[in-house]
Amino acid sequence: MNTRKPTLEKISPEFGSSIRVVKHGAYIGEKKPFWHFHPEIELVYVNKGKGKRHIGNHLSYFNNSQLLLIGSNLPHNGFTDRFTVNGSETVVQFLPEFLGEHFFSIPEMEKINNLFERAKSGILFGIPTKQKLGKKIEKLSEKEGFKKILILLDILHNLAKAEDYTILNANGYRFETEPQDSAKIDTIFKHVNENFKEHISLDEIADKVSMTVPAFCRYFKKVTGKTFTKLVNEYRVVHATKLLTESQMSITDISFECGFNNFSHFNKLFKEFTGKSASKYRSEVKLIVQ
Repeated sequence: MNTRKPTLEKISPEFGSSIRVVKHGAYIGEKKPFWHFHPEIELVYVNKGKGKRHIGNHLSYFNNSQLLLIGSNLPHNGFTDRFTVNGSETVVQFLPEFLGEHFFSIPEMEKINNLFERAKSGILFGIPTKQKLGKKIEKLSEKEGFKKILILLDILHNLAKAEDYTILNANGYRFETEPQDSAKIDTIFKHVNENFKEHISLDEIADKVSMTVPAFCRYFKKVTGKTFTKLVNEYRVVHATKLLTESQMSITDISFECGFNNFSHFNKLFKEFTGKSASKYRSEVKLIVQ
């Protein structure tokens, strides 16, 4: 474990810029999504794509598009599994004090300052705000210097005024950990992401991070605020929402495909997690354009 790099991600804007803007329409390079955090605030807009949101304690699946604002040091994974036709993802990253230590403390910036505070729990914006700001966010990658600053401020101003948003970690999730803890969590989430369809014993996962089972259970609950079993079940339910959205598989087959060996247990957990039955979820999602 000591040889693993901590998952504090170093963000490096281009020379002469205090904002990093990256826009891409396909997976490039060898860098795979991983559980990470950084002091920079992150704005993510996907115009056409599908993937999983794992931000703090929040886990869900999106189909088509999304607009997110992720606050400083809030851990998250990469988002887009794949892009649809003409799909792209734009990521904007900047430090809270990129315009000076006190700029957002002045009265005129109060709403944006409050936005940054809300973003520490992760914010998902609705369709009206996506439609209003999506193109403007994408065009940031084409701007330079003073113009880029002005456009970003205008985007933040509109996000601060928006009322169609959801706080993803409404329980006030905050991230406080040491780099070596981040490496452990990255190892745990990576193993769950790759093996959630199979049974993962506590002995198996505790051994992955060189801990005893009791020590692992205490550590995991302290760091994430949930039990390991709950995390695995959340991964399974989120995968089920993906299959309900994209496949024609029967709900029974989906439950077993996601790692549940008891259909009634799947139904109970799915409703507990989403607030509705799997059949109702499937019927409703066909009517929704995200």
